[in-house]
Amino acid sequence: MEQLLTALRAVAEPTRLRLIVLCARGELTVSELTQILGQSQPRVSRHLKLLCEAGLLDRFREGSWVFYRLSRSGPAAALARQLVAACDDADPTIVLDLQRLNAIKRQRADLASAYFRENADQWHRIRSLYIDEREVEAALVEIIAAADPRDLLDIGTGTGRMLEILAPRVERALGIDQSREMLSVARVNLERAGLENGSVRLGDMYQLALPDASFDAVVIHQVLHYADRPGAAIAEAARVLRPGGILVLVDFAPHALEFLRNEHAHRRLGFSDAEMAEWCRAAGLDPAAPRRLPGDPLTVVIWTAQRRAAANSRPMGAVRQGTSAALLEEELH
Repeated sequence: MEQLLTALRAVAEPTRLRLIVLCARGELTVSELTQILGQSQPRVSRHLKLLCEAGLLDRFREGSWVFYRLSRSGPAAALARQLVAACDDADPTIVLDLQRLNAIKRQRADLASAYFRENADQWHRIRSLYIDEREVEAALVEIIAAADPRDLLDIGTGTGRMLEILAPRVERALGIDQSREMLSVARVNLERAGLENGSVRLGDMYQLALPDASFDAVVIHQVLHYADRPGAAIAEAARVLRPGGILVLVDFAPHALEFLRNEHAHRRLGFSDAEMAEWCRAAGLDPAAPRRLPGDPLTVVIWTAQRRAAANSRPMGAVRQGTSAALLEEELH
């Protein structure tokens, strides 16, 4: 009861109620909220602090930026959703706030589109070398549907495409990427798709700021060929998998297209089934038979592996410290 009373006291102020309504529409920075509300940044920050302490908003940092969104768990989160639903979108103050919010979203979309146009030629050239991406996506949907996860993590989410196709099949979908520009594109794409259960964060695939055993499925799609330590990335993905959870790896079979290394920063020219299986086993996962999608000249392979039951798992702390996983350090070069 005390938590609910605290939340009610926190939201019982016009500006803070406006903030709740705005943050229900997406992830917003302090500067964006300041622009919408027409108030000073210190004042808006104080309001946000109270709402976060009351459990009504979630706060997360992305480099020097801080984002806020409606809380997703706990009794205060349920209250926040009820308050948003009770607010009248025809209220003059809310109407003006939402108009300003839409202007900010249009600006985001314009910036994301410009970034995508600048890089589209490069991405299209690589995609022309292998099977139609729609076939790869269909195979991924089939795998995730069979696994029936509740919480899904997409490492190296890029434009958020994996979230777009997989988020409708889970309760919660999170994308991690180290590029702020790509995250801007992903946010726009998720908003356009209306996927309120999908979100993205800035992060390092070698050191995920996520608890152990917090996801039922992890996807790493066309990312590992850029990695200097693929095995370490797989070990970190395994760390955040719950027992029985599934890791899905999508990348190329070994090939000889050297220009992908020289012109597109690919560190690895594909991966063999054997090395993928060894990395998975070293991380406490049981690999399944891979699925191959032949193309010309590149073949896409989907490798899956399941997290072992807790009693049979290797201590993940040892893998992270590298004390018992020399294979992960050597990276099978």
